[in-house]
Amino acid sequence: MNKFAAALGAALLAFGLGAPAADAAAPAATASASCAVHWGSLPKSIPTLSQATVQNVRAGRHGCFDRLVIDLHGKVAGYNVRYVDQVLEQGSGRPVPLRGGAFLEVTVTSPAYDASGHPTYVPANPSEVVNVGGFVTFREVAWAGSFEGYTSLGLGVRARLPFRVFILGGRDGGSRLVVDVAHRW
Repeated sequence: MNKFAAALGAALLAFGLGAPAADAAAPAATASASCAVHWGSLPKSIPTLSQATVQNVRAGRHGCFDRLVIDLHGKVAGYNVRYVDQVLEQGSGRPVPLRGGAFLEVTVTSPAYDASGHPTYVPANPSEVVNVGGFVTFREVAWAGSFEGYTSLGLGVRARLPFRVFILGGRDGGSRLVVDVAHRW
């Protein structure tokens, strides 16, 4: 009987059923596991150009990452998102000042103007395209211009952290380019 009781006790401890301290630590461990990412920080790109036009830029906070969204009219076909030493303006090559410890250059292979050259998106404040005050990872979103079918934004982040990029289609024929940057490795 003592062997059975010892085995049962060991099994309960192994599964955390007999130790209140282990139960108290379980929610923190679960939260950490739910934020585990395997995205990496290397460049991500699809070079295909599209006729979709940039309509809006917005950002959101999530439990494990900050999200940048570029809304397009039409189907976006490509993008190039990468860490750079300095983000440069489309066309002029002038540096785009950004706050943060690292900088992502986010380029969608779609213009921010229509076939007649009329703008489809003009940020109210090019230095602060989206208010990211209070975000965990994002420090600043700045306009880097739209030239020859490419539209770029500078994304200042607190450090070089993993990110992912993907395209979502909309029911209205529009699409979204989404960039998520993790809060930590």
